Amino acid sequence: MTETPNPNIVDADTLTGEMRPIRRAVIALGSNLGDRIDNLQGAVQALADTPEVWITAVSPVYETEPVDCPPDSAPFLNAVVLADTTLAAARLMDRALAIEDAYERDRSQVRNAPRTLDVDLVVVGDRRADEPGLQLPHPRAAQRAFVLRPWFDLEPGAELPDSGPISELLATIGEDGMKKRDDLVLEVE
Repeated sequence: MTETPNPNIVDADTLTGEMRPIRRAVIALGSNLGDRIDNLQGAVQALADTPEVWITAVSPVYETEPVDCPPDSAPFLNAVVLADTTLAAARLMDRALAIEDAYERDRSQVRNAPRTLDVDLVVVGDRRADEPGLQLPHPRAAQRAFVLRPWFDLEPGAELPDSGPISELLATIGEDGMKKRDDLVLEVE
């Protein structure tokens, strides 16, 4: 007698056809060149216009000192977007890169060079990846207050997979060099 697969068990990474799992995505945005707030607003709208992506929350905007950037880099504006998506993580990453390209992101060889727009996938469900072009969870998110603080504003009880509660991570690294910008608001139209 041969065993047949249990139809009630679904492997979310091998689904085909119309059935696709909905995953929670945490997406970090940053800009320190050009019209920074317009760049962030454009990224929020581009994500909202993406098929199979539903934005559920947008954080307050923070102005942050550059971290590990070349000397004389301008301050960043940063925010976090929460979304539900049925897109595979690799397709969502492709979309993030396309949004950056639309804002003329220069991919220079200089590490952490100034940029018009940075769209980083922090978490996509419980997906783990360590491959060229896709690392999940984001490998430096646990050390970045400019990611953790806006995320904390939206989900104080959230956990960064493999690192722990974001509240504890944030308490450990602190929030030096960050200022909440109540005068700047990102909206989903």
